[in-house]
Amino acid sequence: MSTSGSSTGNGPRYIGVSTKMYLGYQESLRWLSEVRSIVDDRPGLGTDSAAESPVRVFVIPSFPVLEPAARILAGSPVLLGAQNCAWGDGPLTGEVSPGMLAELGVSLVEIGHAERRRLFGEDDAVVARKVRAAVDHSLTPLLCIGEPDRLDAGAAATFCVEQARAATDGDPALLNRLVLAYEPVWAIGAQEPAPPHHVNAVLAQIRAALEPACPLIYGGSAGPGLLPRLPAADGLFLGRFAHDTANLGHVLDEALRLRQAGVPANSSSSRS
Repeated sequence: MSTSGSSTGNGPRYIGVSTKMYLGYQESLRWLSEVRSIVDDRPGLGTDSAAESPVRVFVIPSFPVLEPAARILAGSPVLLGAQNCAWGDGPLTGEVSPGMLAELGVSLVEIGHAERRRLFGEDDAVVARKVRAAVDHSLTPLLCIGEPDRLDAGAAATFCVEQARAATDGDPALLNRLVLAYEPVWAIGAQEPAPPHHVNAVLAQIRAALEPACPLIYGGSAGPGLLPRLPAADGLFLGRFAHDTANLGHVLDEALRLRQAGVPANSSSSRS
């Protein structure tokens, strides 16, 4: 999945959903079928080529669902993602290699989520190994960054920039291959997302500090009504709100309306 050309103000918006472990196997298949229908009902999302879509939709179900998910989504512009990957293959019992994910039709992989860092002890070194392995297998890392506690925008941006640089070992060529998901840890699972003025300020400072540019989206209790208030974002990484596919449809409609109104992603002239 190419990310070149994004974060210039004219690139596509990215709208994605992770189901985490909230949905069972059959429930996941029903949800994916509903997502397919929602996307098919919106021809403005583009053709069967995600590269031509003004709004790039991605879904990240659990590992056992990836193979049927690829079949359900075949011929649609929806990108298939995985919730994690190993840093290689071979004697890594219980892990899933990026090479196998690529074989399954996965195009992006979530790396460095706060839950992986906190619950499974993944530090910056582990995250960096996974980023490199994903890129080596032509997967796009969806790298999660975010401050653990409430900080002012400047301090939050500094923390996030350091995370991104650690994950790429300071290699600009790797940075250019990422989609960055800004997810302040204190907003994950909260009743409300982080305040839009905070998100916009943090995203603007991250963007100014990192070169080359890459797509920069927001996640953390994100749902309908938020995207128009985040002119600094290239899209949203949705969570449990989008497990109700009607909410996903509302967000996609918001993204399409912004596109039709000529409001570019990462519009510094807009206000929250």
